[in-house]
Amino acid sequence: MTRVAIYARYSSDAQSEQSIEDQVRVCRARAEREGWTVVEVYADYALSGASASRPQFQQLIRDARAGQFEVILAEALDRLSRDQEHIAGFHKQMSFASVQVVTLSEGAISELHVGLKGTMSALFLKDLAQKTHRGLEGRVRAGGSGGGLSYGYRIRRGLRPDGTPITGEMEIAVEEAAIVRRIFTAFAAGQSPRSIAKVLNAEGVPGPRGGKWTASLLLGGAGRETGLLRNRLYIGERVWNRQRFIKDPSTGKRVARPNPREAWITTSVPDLAIIDAETWDLAQARLSANRRAVLDLSSSAAEPTANRGERLGTVRRPRWPLSGLVRCGVCNGPLTVMGPNGRLGCANYVERGTCTNRRTILRGVLLPRVLVGLKERLLAPELVEEFVRTYVAEVNAANRERGARQAGLEQQRAKLTRQIRNLLELIKDGHGGAAMAAEVRDLERRQEELAQQIAAAGEPEPTPVLHPNLPALYRRRVEALEEALADAVTAMAATEALRALIDAILVFPGERRGEVTVSLRGDLAAFLHAAGEPEAGSGDAKKAANLTVGGLGREVMASLDAGTGFEPVTFRL
Repeated sequence: MTRVAIYARYSSDAQSEQSIEDQVRVCRARAEREGWTVVEVYADYALSGASASRPQFQQLIRDARAGQFEVILAEALDRLSRDQEHIAGFHKQMSFASVQVVTLSEGAISELHVGLKGTMSALFLKDLAQKTHRGLEGRVRAGGSGGGLSYGYRIRRGLRPDGTPITGEMEIAVEEAAIVRRIFTAFAAGQSPRSIAKVLNAEGVPGPRGGKWTASLLLGGAGRETGLLRNRLYIGERVWNRQRFIKDPSTGKRVARPNPREAWITTSVPDLAIIDAETWDLAQARLSANRRAVLDLSSSAAEPTANRGERLGTVRRPRWPLSGLVRCGVCNGPLTVMGPNGRLGCANYVERGTCTNRRTILRGVLLPRVLVGLKERLLAPELVEEFVRTYVAEVNAANRERGARQAGLEQQRAKLTRQIRNLLELIKDGHGGAAMAAEVRDLERRQEELAQQIAAAGEPEPTPVLHPNLPALYRRRVEALEEALADAVTAMAATEALRALIDAILVFPGERRGEVTVSLRGDLAAFLHAAGEPEAGSGDAKKAANLTVGGLGREVMASLDAGTGFEPVTFRL
């Protein structure tokens, strides 16, 4: 008996789900004619064949490698994939798993089909993209929408005089248009985007897609003319084709790439204008003035602004060791750099006005406080003792659960062994048929699955053992790490080692004016890992810093790993 899996797919929301049922129906009919047994049906709804990141398609691959069927049946090869690289890789994986791929259109799939059909499918996608782009361009040049919906507008609903539904057209949303006018008027009058966003959030005005207002949402970027204050649709000019999308081959996701300005298409749509020309010009003049001021500050007299900007875009700035780890203790929002002196403040307070934490802290002050806290405050004996006690209890409970589960699986496997033995005896005596032989194979398959589950359960986890001089070892590691952070040669490796120890650094407003309280939150398992690494033989601080994180010291905890489910440790700095 040949076990077969059916795969079906359709790619567009505009298509009907009936397409899946039709594909499965004709595949079942083919399997019945061949005498195959359909064991599973996999179907992806409204997902393009240009991407391999389809849930059911990936499950199909996993089950095929697990040996759950011998044949994959689909209506056509392009149902499985339209990408040359993906279909070639899929064919290789199925060949390795000894699974035959058969389609109703092409028959049994070979390397020849993969090459020819893969090329045809790729050309189809390219041709489809070109035709879609051409159709959208024609719609835009005729005054229609090319896709996307800006704040201040909504999709127009209704019927045309001939009775056909209106599609691809927008109209002004009166309530949102009033907010747009208010933003432009305030900005043209000198109010900053940050203060505008704060006022709107304080009044409870929902932003685009129901989110919060931010300064960056209003400003956007000058190069692609993004951001509410740069949207020319508000003065009745639709700009289309500013960017294109290409697929990243490593992730399968689309990535935006800017088009040259000569490729942009601008059409007049005066009926969609929200802002008058005078207010628009005042706002754009202020945006240009602000941009020139920023560029002048970032350029030197000896170097042209454009060249310096291009060079800065290609230089990788050194990473601050605590970047992305510092958060507000009140709202848990990220802390952002405020001003040229490197002060950190709550982004939700600064950008949105949705937090009350107005305290700031210098970056140069925060890092030393964190390092001192790591050295002096973390590995308190009572803290380590409580952690180990809890961990041992968790290990013992997990071992008991693992043992009970393994015992149950062993009982099931023994039962299946007896059933298989009895059926084989009946077949030997001439009492069995094809159905009984098929049942034996099914029982054997279930027995193999149980064996895999038993093996996956693993061995009992050993009880952790602490090094007798754990705090002193750990303190020396942090001191070596501190020295390595100050060395340009080892700073990057030391930064990664430090970040591996910390989950978050929370900054709270203190009781007195200007005072802040800092709490460090981390996984104690990671700290104990760091302390358990063997001493660096050369005694060199840089080498010791590189050993801070990266392996499990047997002297500390033989089976301890980060993320074991314990609450993170938090202490004040």
